[in-house]
Amino acid sequence: QVQLVESGGGLVEAGGSLRLSCAASGRTFSRHVMGWFRQASGKEREFVAVISWRGGITSYADSVKGRFTISRDDSTNTVYLQMNSLRPEDTAVYYCGLSVAGTGKYDYWGQGTQVTVSS
Repeated sequence: QVQLVESGGGLVEAGGSLRLSCAASGRTFSRHVMGWFRQASGKEREFVAVISWRGGITSYADSVKGRFTISRDDSTNTVYLQMNSLRPEDTAVYYCGLSVAGTGKYDYWGQGTQVTVSS
């Protein structure tokens, strides 16, 4: 059974930065695609960023491109999301997900961490 635990959320002023972490256990972490998603109040969950196994390929939603950076440390089974130049519209619960097959379907999710950006 895979467990994903996010941390690092909080309250920050617009223009500030946060770094989210997602610690994984229960599976060979390095072999799987990892992604970050977010869900704002009253909205559907949306894609934020994804990183391939071994970290060679990354992709971002247009809304965060140039401001957010996804990375992974396979030695500690952790994926990160560095968020800079935060905006009020980035306010959401952020979730990490693990895709077993790497096809865009995510099989495991964390419990989420709240990010609130004040204007």
